[in-house]
Amino acid sequence: MSEIGPSAQTSRDDAGPGGSTYRTAPDRNLSGMPPGVPYIIGNEAAERFSFYGMRSILTVFMTTYLMSATGKLAVMNDNEATAWFHEFVFGVYFLPILGAVISDGLLGKYRTILSFSVVYCLGHLALAMNDTRLGLFIGLLLIATGSGGIKPCVSAHVGDQFGAGNQHLLSRAFGWFYLSINLGSSVSNYLCPILLNDKSFGPHYAFGLPGLLMVIATIVFWLGRKRFVHIPKGGLNFVREFFSREGLGAIGRLFIVYLFVAVFWSLWDQSSGGEWTLQARNLNLHFLGLKLLPAQVQVANPLLILALIPLFNYFIYPAIHRLFPLTPLRKIGIGLFLISASFVVIWWIQARIDGGARPSVAWQLLAYVLLTSSEVMVSITGLEFSYTQAPKKMKSIVMATWLFTVALGNQFTAILNFLIPTLSNLGIDLKHAAYFRFFTLLMFFTAILFVFVARFYRGKTYIQGETPIEEAATMH
Repeated sequence: MSEIGPSAQTSRDDAGPGGSTYRTAPDRNLSGMPPGVPYIIGNEAAERFSFYGMRSILTVFMTTYLMSATGKLAVMNDNEATAWFHEFVFGVYFLPILGAVISDGLLGKYRTILSFSVVYCLGHLALAMNDTRLGLFIGLLLIATGSGGIKPCVSAHVGDQFGAGNQHLLSRAFGWFYLSINLGSSVSNYLCPILLNDKSFGPHYAFGLPGLLMVIATIVFWLGRKRFVHIPKGGLNFVREFFSREGLGAIGRLFIVYLFVAVFWSLWDQSSGGEWTLQARNLNLHFLGLKLLPAQVQVANPLLILALIPLFNYFIYPAIHRLFPLTPLRKIGIGLFLISASFVVIWWIQARIDGGARPSVAWQLLAYVLLTSSEVMVSITGLEFSYTQAPKKMKSIVMATWLFTVALGNQFTAILNFLIPTLSNLGIDLKHAAYFRFFTLLMFFTAILFVFVARFYRGKTYIQGETPIEEAATMH
Protein backbone atom coordinates (compact mmCIF):
# COMPACT_ATOMS: atom_id res chain seq x y z
CA MET A 1 0.00 0.00 0.00
CA SER A 2 1.33 3.46 -0.87
CA GLU A 3 2.37 5.97 1.76
CA ILE A 4 -0.24 8.62 2.57
CA GLY A 5 1.88 11.24 4.29
CA PRO A 6 5.43 12.53 4.53
CA SER A 7 5.98 10.90 7.91
CA ALA A 8 4.72 7.48 6.85
CA GLN A 9 7.27 4.71 6.73
CA THR A 10 7.18 1.06 5.69
CA SER A 11 8.87 -1.93 7.21
CA ARG A 12 9.43 -5.43 5.86
CA ASP A 13 8.81 -6.64 9.44
CA ASP A 14 5.17 -5.69 8.83
CA ALA A 15 4.91 -7.22 5.39
CA GLY A 16 1.42 -8.29 4.48
CA PRO A 17 0.16 -11.06 2.22
CA GLY A 18 2.11 -11.29 -1.00
CA GLY A 19 4.91 -9.15 0.40
CA SER A 20 2.94 -5.88 0.45
CA THR A 21 3.87 -3.37 3.11
CA TYR A 22 1.80 -1.43 5.63
CA ARG A 23 2.04 2.10 6.98
CA THR A 24 4.00 2.15 10.24
CA ALA A 25 3.32 5.76 11.28
CA PRO A 26 0.22 7.97 11.17
CA ASP A 27 -0.08 10.66 8.49
CA ARG A 28 0.72 14.01 10.12
CA ASN A 29 -1.31 15.86 7.47
CA LEU A 30 -4.50 13.81 7.75
CA SER A 31 -7.13 15.98 9.45
CA GLY A 32 -10.11 13.60 9.20
CA MET A 33 -10.90 10.25 10.79
CA PRO A 34 -8.25 7.60 9.95
CA PRO A 35 -9.45 5.02 7.36
CA GLY A 36 -8.76 2.03 9.63
CA VAL A 37 -10.97 3.19 12.52
CA PRO A 38 -14.31 1.93 11.06
CA TYR A 39 -12.87 -1.59 10.77
CA ILE A 40 -11.70 -1.54 14.39
CA ILE A 41 -15.09 -0.28 15.56
CA GLY A 42 -16.95 -2.90 13.48
CA ASN A 43 -14.71 -5.61 14.89
CA GLU A 44 -15.28 -4.34 18.43
CA ALA A 45 -19.08 -4.32 18.04
CA ALA A 46 -19.11 -7.97 16.93
CA GLU A 47 -16.53 -9.07 19.52
CA ARG A 48 -18.40 -7.38 22.36
CA PHE A 49 -21.63 -9.02 21.17
CA SER A 50 -19.88 -12.37 21.55
CA PHE A 51 -18.31 -11.63 24.94
CA TYR A 52 -21.25 -9.98 26.67
CA GLY A 53 -23.75 -12.39 25.15
CA MET A 54 -21.85 -15.32 26.62
CA ARG A 55 -21.24 -13.49 29.88
CA SER A 56 -24.89 -12.42 30.31
CA ILE A 57 -26.05 -16.04 30.64
CA LEU A 58 -23.01 -17.50 32.37
CA THR A 59 -24.21 -17.33 35.99
CA VAL A 60 -27.73 -18.47 35.07
CA PHE A 61 -26.22 -21.37 33.09
CA MET A 62 -24.04 -22.45 36.04
CA THR A 63 -26.96 -22.31 38.51
CA THR A 64 -29.65 -23.82 36.23
CA TYR A 65 -28.38 -25.71 33.17
CA LEU A 66 -24.93 -27.13 33.97
CA MET A 67 -24.79 -30.89 33.29
CA SER A 68 -22.62 -33.76 34.51
CA ALA A 69 -20.75 -36.13 32.21
CA THR A 70 -23.55 -38.70 32.72
CA GLY A 71 -26.22 -36.32 31.45
CA LYS A 72 -27.67 -35.23 34.80
CA LEU A 73 -27.97 -31.72 36.22
CA ALA A 74 -24.87 -30.68 38.19
CA VAL A 75 -25.62 -27.04 38.96
CA MET A 76 -23.72 -24.76 41.34
CA ASN A 77 -25.18 -22.79 44.26
CA ASP A 78 -25.34 -18.99 44.01
CA ASN A 79 -22.15 -18.24 45.96
CA GLU A 80 -20.10 -20.83 44.05
CA ALA A 81 -21.39 -19.63 40.67
CA THR A 82 -20.81 -15.99 41.60
CA ALA A 83 -17.27 -16.73 42.76
CA TRP A 84 -16.36 -18.62 39.57
CA PHE A 85 -18.01 -15.92 37.46
CA HIS A 86 -15.70 -13.31 39.00
CA GLU A 87 -12.69 -15.66 38.65
CA PHE A 88 -13.42 -15.88 34.92
CA VAL A 89 -13.65 -12.09 34.65
CA PHE A 90 -10.38 -11.90 36.62
CA GLY A 91 -8.72 -14.13 33.99
CA VAL A 92 -10.13 -12.06 31.11
CA TYR A 93 -8.62 -8.89 32.56
CA PHE A 94 -5.41 -10.34 34.04
CA LEU A 95 -4.20 -12.05 30.85
CA PRO A 96 -3.98 -8.76 28.89
CA ILE A 97 -0.56 -8.43 30.50
CA LEU A 98 0.49 -11.45 28.41
CA GLY A 99 -1.16 -10.01 25.31
CA ALA A 100 0.53 -6.66 25.80
CA VAL A 101 4.01 -8.18 26.13
CA ILE A 102 3.47 -10.25 22.98
CA SER A 103 2.06 -7.24 21.14
CA ASP A 104 4.54 -4.54 22.12
CA GLY A 105 7.59 -6.81 22.23
CA LEU A 106 7.10 -9.63 19.69
CA LEU A 107 4.28 -9.52 17.14
CA GLY A 108 2.86 -6.01 16.98
CA LYS A 109 -0.79 -5.19 17.66
CA TYR A 110 -2.35 -6.39 14.40
CA ARG A 111 -0.86 -9.87 14.41
CA THR A 112 -1.51 -10.30 18.12
CA ILE A 113 -5.19 -9.40 17.74
CA LEU A 114 -5.66 -11.69 14.74
CA SER A 115 -3.88 -14.67 16.33
CA PHE A 116 -5.66 -14.52 19.67
CA SER A 117 -9.03 -14.01 17.94
CA VAL A 118 -8.73 -17.58 16.63
CA VAL A 119 -8.19 -18.85 20.19
CA TYR A 120 -11.23 -16.82 21.23
CA CYS A 121 -13.38 -18.51 18.55
CA LEU A 122 -12.29 -21.97 19.74
CA GLY A 123 -13.40 -21.09 23.27
CA HIS A 124 -16.90 -20.23 22.08
CA LEU A 125 -16.97 -23.50 20.15
CA ALA A 126 -16.14 -25.48 23.30
CA LEU A 127 -18.94 -23.78 25.28
CA ALA A 128 -21.47 -24.37 22.51
CA MET A 129 -20.57 -28.05 22.08
CA ASN A 130 -20.19 -29.19 25.70
CA ASP A 131 -22.51 -28.15 28.57
CA THR A 132 -20.59 -29.99 31.32
CA ARG A 133 -18.00 -28.62 33.75
CA LEU A 134 -15.27 -29.84 31.38
CA GLY A 135 -16.71 -27.87 28.46
CA LEU A 136 -17.22 -24.88 30.77
CA PHE A 137 -13.60 -25.02 31.95
CA ILE A 138 -12.07 -25.42 28.46
CA GLY A 139 -14.35 -22.82 26.92
CA LEU A 140 -13.80 -20.17 29.58
CA LEU A 141 -10.04 -20.81 29.64
CA LEU A 142 -9.76 -20.30 25.87
CA ILE A 143 -12.05 -17.25 25.90
CA ALA A 144 -10.09 -15.69 28.77
CA THR A 145 -6.84 -16.36 26.90
CA GLY A 146 -8.15 -15.05 23.57
CA SER A 147 -9.80 -12.01 25.09
CA GLY A 148 -6.76 -11.32 27.26
CA GLY A 149 -4.55 -11.42 24.18
CA ILE A 150 -6.51 -8.86 22.21
CA LYS A 151 -8.01 -6.53 24.84
CA PRO A 152 -4.94 -4.35 25.53
CA CYS A 153 -4.17 -4.11 21.83
CA VAL A 154 -7.51 -3.05 20.36
CA SER A 155 -7.95 0.24 22.21
CA ALA A 156 -4.24 1.06 21.77
CA HIS A 157 -4.62 0.20 18.07
CA VAL A 158 -7.34 2.86 17.86
CA GLY A 159 -5.00 5.50 19.30
CA ASP A 160 -2.15 4.46 16.99
CA GLN A 161 -4.15 5.54 13.94
CA PHE A 162 -3.97 9.22 14.95
CA GLY A 163 -1.25 11.79 14.35
CA ALA A 164 -0.78 15.53 14.84
CA GLY A 165 -3.33 16.54 12.22
CA ASN A 166 -6.27 14.63 13.66
CA GLN A 167 -5.34 14.29 17.33
CA HIS A 168 -8.41 16.39 18.15
CA LEU A 169 -10.61 13.52 16.91
CA LEU A 170 -9.13 11.00 19.36
CA SER A 171 -11.81 11.61 22.00
CA ARG A 172 -14.54 11.21 19.39
CA ALA A 173 -13.00 7.94 18.16
CA PHE A 174 -12.84 6.53 21.68
CA GLY A 175 -16.45 7.60 22.12
CA TRP A 176 -17.49 5.70 18.97
CA PHE A 177 -15.33 2.80 20.12
CA TYR A 178 -17.19 2.66 23.42
CA LEU A 179 -20.55 3.06 21.65
CA SER A 180 -19.72 0.02 19.49
CA ILE A 181 -19.03 -2.00 22.63
CA ASN A 182 -22.44 -1.21 24.01
CA LEU A 183 -24.31 -1.56 20.72
CA GLY A 184 -23.01 -5.12 20.43
CA SER A 185 -23.59 -5.98 24.07
CA SER A 186 -27.14 -4.54 24.18
CA VAL A 187 -28.31 -6.80 21.37
CA SER A 188 -26.63 -9.90 22.79
CA ASN A 189 -27.78 -9.21 26.36
CA TYR A 190 -31.34 -9.31 25.07
CA LEU A 191 -31.11 -12.26 22.65
CA CYS A 192 -28.90 -14.79 24.46
CA PRO A 193 -31.13 -15.12 27.57
CA ILE A 194 -34.09 -15.80 25.24
CA LEU A 195 -32.18 -18.57 23.47
CA LEU A 196 -31.05 -20.07 26.79
CA ASN A 197 -34.57 -20.03 28.24
CA ASP A 198 -36.25 -21.48 25.10
CA LYS A 199 -36.38 -25.29 25.23
CA SER A 200 -36.18 -25.40 21.42
CA PHE A 201 -32.69 -23.86 21.60
CA GLY A 202 -31.01 -23.97 25.03
CA PRO A 203 -27.33 -23.60 25.97
CA HIS A 204 -25.88 -24.88 22.67
CA TYR A 205 -27.54 -22.14 20.62
CA ALA A 206 -27.24 -19.50 23.36
CA PHE A 207 -23.45 -19.97 23.42
CA GLY A 208 -23.24 -20.69 19.67
CA LEU A 209 -24.59 -17.29 18.57
CA PRO A 210 -21.82 -15.34 20.39
CA GLY A 211 -19.31 -17.73 18.78
CA LEU A 212 -20.64 -16.88 15.33
CA LEU A 213 -20.29 -13.16 16.04
CA MET A 214 -16.69 -13.69 17.16
CA VAL A 215 -15.94 -15.30 13.80
CA ILE A 216 -17.48 -12.25 12.09
CA ALA A 217 -15.39 -9.94 14.30
CA THR A 218 -12.21 -11.73 13.22
CA ILE A 219 -13.11 -11.46 9.54
CA VAL A 220 -13.96 -7.73 9.80
CA PHE A 221 -10.61 -7.03 11.46
CA TRP A 222 -8.72 -8.97 8.76
CA LEU A 223 -10.51 -6.98 6.03
CA GLY A 224 -9.12 -3.76 7.46
CA ARG A 225 -5.48 -4.90 7.45
CA LYS A 226 -4.40 -2.57 4.61
CA ARG A 227 -6.22 0.41 6.10
CA PHE A 228 -4.46 0.34 9.45
CA VAL A 229 -1.34 2.07 10.69
CA HIS A 230 0.81 -0.81 11.98
CA ILE A 231 3.17 0.43 14.70
CA PRO A 232 6.16 -1.96 14.56
CA LYS A 233 6.83 -4.28 17.48
CA GLY A 234 9.20 -2.83 20.01
CA GLY A 235 11.44 -5.84 20.64
CA LEU A 236 14.23 -4.99 23.07
CA ASN A 237 13.32 -1.31 22.74
CA PHE A 238 10.00 -2.15 24.41
CA VAL A 239 11.86 -3.82 27.30
CA ARG A 240 14.29 -0.89 27.62
CA GLU A 241 11.48 1.67 27.59
CA PHE A 242 9.46 -0.30 30.14
CA PHE A 243 12.37 -0.45 32.61
CA SER A 244 13.52 3.09 31.94
CA ARG A 245 12.93 5.79 34.52
CA GLU A 246 10.24 7.28 32.28
CA GLY A 247 8.48 3.94 31.71
CA LEU A 248 8.45 2.83 35.33
CA GLY A 249 7.46 6.34 36.37
CA ALA A 250 4.44 6.31 34.05
CA ILE A 251 3.34 2.87 35.30
CA GLY A 252 3.87 3.87 38.93
CA ARG A 253 1.90 7.11 38.65
CA LEU A 254 -0.98 5.43 36.87
CA PHE A 255 -1.09 2.41 39.15
CA ILE A 256 -1.79 4.59 42.18
CA VAL A 257 -4.89 5.87 40.36
CA TYR A 258 -5.72 2.33 39.19
CA LEU A 259 -5.90 0.95 42.73
CA PHE A 260 -8.94 3.16 43.34
CA VAL A 261 -10.46 2.22 39.99
CA ALA A 262 -10.09 -1.48 40.92
CA VAL A 263 -12.65 -0.96 43.69
CA PHE A 264 -14.98 0.57 41.09
CA TRP A 265 -14.76 -2.61 39.00
CA SER A 266 -15.36 -4.84 42.02
CA LEU A 267 -18.80 -3.19 42.14
CA TRP A 268 -19.49 -2.67 38.44
CA ASP A 269 -19.02 -6.30 37.41
CA GLN A 270 -21.73 -7.37 39.83
CA SER A 271 -24.21 -5.63 37.49
CA SER A 272 -23.28 -7.51 34.31
CA GLY A 273 -24.39 -11.11 34.66
CA GLY A 274 -23.45 -11.43 38.35
CA GLU A 275 -25.09 -10.48 41.64
CA TRP A 276 -27.59 -8.00 40.17
CA THR A 277 -28.87 -10.73 37.81
CA LEU A 278 -29.33 -13.13 40.72
CA GLN A 279 -31.19 -10.40 42.62
CA ALA A 280 -33.45 -9.84 39.60
CA ARG A 281 -34.88 -13.37 40.03
CA ASN A 282 -36.71 -12.02 43.10
CA LEU A 283 -38.09 -8.85 41.47
CA ASN A 284 -41.40 -8.15 39.77
CA LEU A 285 -40.08 -8.29 36.20
CA HIS A 286 -43.13 -6.77 34.49
CA PHE A 287 -42.09 -3.40 33.05
CA LEU A 288 -43.84 -1.23 30.42
CA GLY A 289 -45.90 -4.19 29.23
CA LEU A 290 -42.87 -6.48 28.95
CA LYS A 291 -42.11 -9.63 30.98
CA LEU A 292 -38.34 -9.63 31.30
CA LEU A 293 -36.07 -12.56 32.08
CA PRO A 294 -33.64 -11.93 34.98
CA ALA A 295 -30.64 -11.99 32.64
CA GLN A 296 -32.29 -9.45 30.31
CA VAL A 297 -32.47 -6.66 32.89
CA GLN A 298 -28.78 -5.93 32.40
CA VAL A 299 -29.50 -4.81 28.81
CA ALA A 300 -30.36 -1.49 30.48
CA ASN A 301 -26.63 -0.76 30.86
CA PRO A 302 -25.56 -0.80 27.19
CA LEU A 303 -28.79 0.92 26.10
CA LEU A 304 -28.20 3.66 28.66
CA ILE A 305 -24.60 4.00 27.48
CA LEU A 306 -25.86 4.76 23.96
CA ALA A 307 -28.02 7.55 25.36
CA LEU A 308 -25.74 8.90 28.08
CA ILE A 309 -22.48 9.30 26.12
CA PRO A 310 -23.84 12.11 23.89
CA LEU A 311 -25.78 13.55 26.85
CA PHE A 312 -22.60 13.79 28.93
CA ASN A 313 -20.39 14.99 26.06
CA TYR A 314 -22.69 17.73 24.80
CA PHE A 315 -24.62 18.85 27.88
CA ILE A 316 -23.49 17.56 31.28
CA TYR A 317 -19.71 17.96 30.86
CA PRO A 318 -19.98 21.52 29.44
CA ALA A 319 -22.38 22.48 32.25
CA ILE A 320 -19.99 21.17 34.92
CA HIS A 321 -17.03 22.76 33.18
CA ARG A 322 -18.67 26.16 33.54
CA LEU A 323 -18.57 25.65 37.31
CA PHE A 324 -15.00 24.29 37.56
CA PRO A 325 -12.38 22.74 35.18
CA LEU A 326 -13.48 19.14 34.53
CA THR A 327 -10.18 17.27 34.24
CA PRO A 328 -9.96 13.49 33.62
CA LEU A 329 -9.24 12.70 37.28
CA ARG A 330 -12.17 14.85 38.42
CA LYS A 331 -14.44 12.92 36.07
CA ILE A 332 -13.19 9.66 37.57
CA GLY A 333 -13.69 10.95 41.12
CA ILE A 334 -17.31 11.96 40.46
CA GLY A 335 -17.90 8.57 38.85
CA LEU A 336 -16.71 6.75 41.97
CA PHE A 337 -19.32 8.54 44.08
CA LEU A 338 -22.04 7.76 41.50
CA ILE A 339 -21.44 4.01 41.56
CA SER A 340 -21.62 4.08 45.35
CA ALA A 341 -25.03 5.75 44.98
CA SER A 342 -26.18 2.98 42.62
CA PHE A 343 -25.36 0.41 45.28
CA VAL A 344 -27.39 2.33 47.85
CA VAL A 345 -30.41 1.52 45.65
CA ILE A 346 -29.39 -2.15 45.27
CA TRP A 347 -28.84 -2.40 49.03
CA TRP A 348 -32.33 -0.98 49.65
CA ILE A 349 -33.89 -3.39 47.11
CA GLN A 350 -32.22 -6.39 48.76
CA ALA A 351 -33.37 -5.26 52.22
CA ARG A 352 -36.97 -5.25 50.94
CA ILE A 353 -36.51 -8.70 49.35
CA ASP A 354 -35.09 -10.02 52.63
CA GLY A 355 -38.24 -8.67 54.33
CA GLY A 356 -40.48 -10.68 52.02
CA ALA A 357 -41.40 -8.01 49.48
CA ARG A 358 -41.10 -8.31 45.70
CA PRO A 359 -39.99 -4.86 44.49
CA SER A 360 -40.50 -3.67 40.92
CA VAL A 361 -37.63 -4.09 38.49
CA ALA A 362 -37.96 -0.33 37.93
CA TRP A 363 -35.93 0.20 41.11
CA GLN A 364 -33.05 -1.83 39.68
CA LEU A 365 -33.32 0.16 36.46
CA LEU A 366 -32.83 3.32 38.55
CA ALA A 367 -29.65 1.76 39.93
CA TYR A 368 -28.53 1.07 36.34
CA VAL A 369 -28.96 4.76 35.48
CA LEU A 370 -26.61 5.74 38.31
CA LEU A 371 -24.19 2.90 37.56
CA THR A 372 -24.04 3.68 33.83
CA SER A 373 -23.47 7.37 34.54
CA SER A 374 -20.52 6.37 36.70
CA GLU A 375 -19.24 4.10 33.93
CA VAL A 376 -19.27 6.96 31.41
CA MET A 377 -17.19 9.08 33.79
CA VAL A 378 -14.76 6.38 34.94
CA SER A 379 -14.36 3.80 32.19
CA ILE A 380 -14.40 5.94 29.04
CA THR A 381 -12.30 8.64 30.67
CA GLY A 382 -9.85 6.08 32.03
CA LEU A 383 -9.47 4.44 28.62
CA GLU A 384 -8.43 7.65 26.86
CA PHE A 385 -6.45 8.90 29.88
CA SER A 386 -4.44 5.66 30.03
CA TYR A 387 -3.57 5.80 26.33
CA THR A 388 -2.40 9.42 26.45
CA GLN A 389 -0.32 8.83 29.60
CA ALA A 390 1.48 5.80 28.11
CA PRO A 391 4.98 6.20 26.57
CA LYS A 392 4.93 5.45 22.83
CA LYS A 393 6.36 1.92 22.91
CA MET A 394 4.29 0.99 25.97
CA LYS A 395 0.76 1.70 24.74
CA SER A 396 -0.43 -1.92 24.96
CA ILE A 397 1.26 -2.65 28.30
CA VAL A 398 -0.30 0.45 29.87
CA MET A 399 -3.70 -0.50 28.46
CA ALA A 400 -3.13 -3.95 29.97
CA THR A 401 -2.36 -2.31 33.31
CA TRP A 402 -5.65 -0.39 33.02
CA LEU A 403 -7.47 -3.67 32.34
CA PHE A 404 -5.66 -5.25 35.29
CA THR A 405 -7.73 -2.97 37.53
CA VAL A 406 -10.78 -4.97 36.42
CA ALA A 407 -8.96 -8.18 37.30
CA LEU A 408 -8.04 -6.90 40.77
CA GLY A 409 -11.59 -5.82 41.48
CA ASN A 410 -13.06 -9.15 40.38
CA GLN A 411 -10.47 -11.20 42.27
CA PHE A 412 -11.41 -9.34 45.43
CA THR A 413 -15.11 -10.07 44.85
CA ALA A 414 -14.42 -13.73 43.98
CA ILE A 415 -12.36 -14.33 47.12
CA LEU A 416 -15.02 -12.64 49.24
CA ASN A 417 -17.71 -14.94 47.82
CA PHE A 418 -15.59 -18.04 48.43
CA LEU A 419 -15.08 -16.88 52.05
CA ILE A 420 -18.72 -16.02 52.84
CA PRO A 421 -19.53 -19.47 54.41
CA THR A 422 -16.38 -19.27 56.57
CA LEU A 423 -17.11 -15.68 57.58
CA SER A 424 -20.65 -16.68 58.56
CA ASN A 425 -19.23 -19.32 60.92
CA LEU A 426 -17.13 -16.56 62.49
CA GLY A 427 -20.20 -14.40 63.05
CA ILE A 428 -19.51 -11.96 60.17
CA ASP A 429 -22.69 -11.55 58.13
CA LEU A 430 -22.09 -10.71 54.46
CA LYS A 431 -25.21 -12.30 53.03
CA HIS A 432 -28.14 -10.65 51.27
CA ALA A 433 -28.53 -6.92 52.12
CA ALA A 434 -25.37 -6.94 54.26
CA TYR A 435 -23.39 -7.94 51.16
CA PHE A 436 -24.46 -4.85 49.21
CA ARG A 437 -24.09 -2.62 52.28
CA PHE A 438 -20.45 -3.68 52.52
CA PHE A 439 -19.72 -2.71 48.90
CA THR A 440 -21.65 0.57 49.17
CA LEU A 441 -19.59 1.75 52.13
CA LEU A 442 -16.33 0.40 50.67
CA MET A 443 -16.84 2.44 47.49
CA PHE A 444 -17.94 5.59 49.32
CA PHE A 445 -14.82 5.75 51.50
CA THR A 446 -12.61 4.83 48.53
CA ALA A 447 -14.06 7.76 46.56
CA ILE A 448 -13.35 10.17 49.41
CA LEU A 449 -9.73 9.01 49.63
CA PHE A 450 -9.33 9.30 45.83
CA VAL A 451 -10.24 13.00 45.94
CA PHE A 452 -7.17 13.69 48.09
CA VAL A 453 -4.75 11.35 46.31
CA ALA A 454 -5.64 12.64 42.80
CA ARG A 455 -4.46 16.13 43.75
CA PHE A 456 -0.85 14.90 43.76
CA TYR A 457 -0.88 13.24 40.31
CA ARG A 458 1.69 14.56 37.80
CA GLY A 459 1.86 13.17 34.28
CA LYS A 460 2.72 13.59 30.60
CA THR A 461 0.70 13.20 27.41
CA TYR A 462 2.21 10.98 24.69
CA ILE A 463 0.80 10.89 21.13
CA GLN A 464 2.47 8.83 18.36
CA GLY A 465 4.98 10.99 16.48
CA GLU A 466 4.78 13.92 18.91
CA THR A 467 6.94 15.26 21.75
CA PRO A 468 5.56 14.41 25.23
CA ILE A 469 3.61 17.26 26.85
CA GLU A 470 4.22 17.92 30.52
CA GLU A 471 1.05 18.09 32.63
CA ALA A 472 1.30 19.09 36.26
CA ALA A 473 -1.32 21.24 37.87
CA THR A 474 -3.99 20.45 35.24
CA MET A 475 -4.57 16.81 36.18
CA HIS A 476 -6.42 17.08 39.47
